[in-house]
Amino acid sequence: MIFITAKFRVLPEHADAWPEITREFTHATRDEPGCLWFDWSRSIDDPTEYVLTEAFRDDEAGAAHVQSDHFTTARRTLPPHLVETPRIVNVTVDQDDWSRLGEMAVPQQD
Repeated sequence: MIFITAKFRVLPEHADAWPEITREFTHATRDEPGCLWFDWSRSIDDPTEYVLTEAFRDDEAGAAHVQSDHFTTARRTLPPHLVETPRIVNVTVDQDDWSRLGEMAVPQQD
């Protein structure tokens, strides 16, 4: 799968509205057949920073995402709300879901 994490620094006056600003883009991406997940989180240290964690089934699904109409629209509509170009980590990994964090295993509950 293609695993991507991106940090978005949002202008302070738009930070609280960011979930609404990205709502259509988020829902359209989640509806893509090759999207495994597309989740936003807000930094607890910097309320203007949002972290996007996303994954796509394979290169074909990733290409379909960046060629989609909603991605094209987001490229035009999201940057005016940002302080800077988002930072990204993009890797291909040999798995198709989250792994368990063994170092913090929760004992089985009966």
